[in-house]
Amino acid sequence: MTEQKATNVHWHEGDITRKHRETILGHRGATLWFTGLSGSGKSTVAVELEGTLNEMGVLSYRLDGDNVRLGINRNLGFSAEDRTENIRRIGEISKLFVDTGVISLSSFISPYAADRDQVRALHDAAGMDFIEIFVDCSLEEAENRDPKGLYKKARAGEIKNFTGIDDPYEAPSNPEIHLHSDKQTLSEEVEAILVVLRERQIIK
Repeated sequence: MTEQKATNVHWHEGDITRKHRETILGHRGATLWFTGLSGSGKSTVAVELEGTLNEMGVLSYRLDGDNVRLGINRNLGFSAEDRTENIRRIGEISKLFVDTGVISLSSFISPYAADRDQVRALHDAAGMDFIEIFVDCSLEEAENRDPKGLYKKARAGEIKNFTGIDDPYEAPSNPEIHLHSDKQTLSEEVEAILVVLRERQIIK
């Protein structure tokens, strides 16, 4: 699904670089990749972080799993192949945001390690920061939260290929940031991310 089909196409390099755009914004672009079970709190911390960065004068844009599936990825389902394509497309979109100097807050279950590694490699090849954030939460707690009622439907057999129930979740082995949403407060989670952004000199 990812092979290059169009022929006779060539990348057109412009005169304005990522450095030019970052100079205008006053900070560097980066992709913050939030991964974890449904209900783990990925979107919650991404929304809170987006607000905090906005107050700091740092431009970010939040890419959320459901939002993207209502638009650019509306033709994809939840098979393993479609999940891989979903993450590939988001990786490319995140990379475009980073190239503009914006911090991309990408919040996706992204259950397969190989798919996340592919997005990391895409950023590494372009010299871009990719920060994997594992929003860790026990399956029991995620089910207790069940904000969208999805676990209940999955347990009843109404949803197939649901991560954590009848589809696997491959937890990151060495994420840059490891949050525990069932043990940390929201403010503690956001501060942990800000610390890394400052250490990497992405923000001041």
